[in-house]
Amino acid sequence: MNNKIINRRNFIKGGFASTIVASQLKVTGVKAAGDFDHYPDSMGVLVDINRCVGCRSCEAACNKEQGLPEPEKPFNDYSVFDEIHHGRMERRTREDRYTVVNKYNVAEIDHPLFRKAQCNHCLEPACLTSCFVKAYSKTPEGAVIYNPDVCVGCRTCMIACPFYVPTFKYSSAFSPRIMKCIFCYDTRLKVGRPPACVEACPQEALIFGKRADLLDIARKRITNNSSKYVNHIYGEKEAGGTAWLYISPVEFSKVGFNTHISQEPIINFVRDFLSMVPMVLMIWPALFAGFHLLANRKDANSRHDNDHQEV
Repeated sequence: MNNKIINRRNFIKGGFASTIVASQLKVTGVKAAGDFDHYPDSMGVLVDINRCVGCRSCEAACNKEQGLPEPEKPFNDYSVFDEIHHGRMERRTREDRYTVVNKYNVAEIDHPLFRKAQCNHCLEPACLTSCFVKAYSKTPEGAVIYNPDVCVGCRTCMIACPFYVPTFKYSSAFSPRIMKCIFCYDTRLKVGRPPACVEACPQEALIFGKRADLLDIARKRITNNSSKYVNHIYGEKEAGGTAWLYISPVEFSKVGFNTHISQEPIINFVRDFLSMVPMVLMIWPALFAGFHLLANRKDANSRHDNDHQEV
C-alpha cells in the first residue's frame, strides 16, 4: 500500500513538473534542449570524495562570502554529522546555508566518507526551463544564477530540480526568494576567481577549472588509481551534465547521490508533450503573476495607510 502511495505521489509530482515546463516553453518560447549555448569553456569544480575529511571549511567560507547568518552550531562542531533530520542522517541545503557536508559510513571503507553538496549548476538547468518569468539564467562561466526581482514565488523550480537544491525563503512571504548556491558568481566567478569553498579547502578535495579539463583530470585519476575509484564521473552526464563533478571510492548511491537521474535534461521528456498541453495551463502563469502583483500592491497600500495614520 505504501509503495502505491509513493508511486502515485511521484507520478503526480513528475507530471506537474512536466506540464509546468511544457507550458513555459509554449508561453515564453524558452529554448528547447539542444538549443542552449553549452559554453565549451565554462568552468566547473571536481570534487574528490577520497580526499574530503569533513572539516567543513567550505561551509564556513560559503557562509562568509555570501553573508549568510551564523549557524546554530559553529563550523568546528562535528556533531552535526550525527544529527537526524526528518528521519535521515543527512543535512540538506537551506535558505541559510548554500552548501553542506555530510558523513557516510560505508562497509567496505575503514573510515567515514564525506560528501559536499550544493547546486550542481546544470548545463541545461531544469530550474531555468521551468521558470515562466525567467528568474534564472545560465552564464558563459557556467553558473546558474537567480534574479529575485522577477520571481513570483511559484516554486516550480524546486519541483523541477532533479537534485532538490533550491529552497524557499519562507520568512518573506510577500517578497518571494529562492535561496541556493550561485557559484560565487558576482564576487569571484565572473572575474576568474575560484569559489570561496574551493579556495578554503585544505585537502585539495575541490579543484576549480574548465569543465572539459576537469573531466580529463577525473578520467586520469580513475585510470591510474582503479582500486581507489569507481569508474564513474557523477555529473558528466547526469541530467544532461553539470558543472560540479564528483569521483568516489564507492558507488555513488552509498554516499547520498541520486543514481536514478536520467542522462538527458528534463526538457527532453516534455518536448513531445507540448501539443497536448491544455489552454488552462497556458494562462496560469499570468494568473499567478497577477495574484503576486495584487498581493504586493495590497501590502504597499497597507504600509502607506499606516504611514499616513502615523503622520
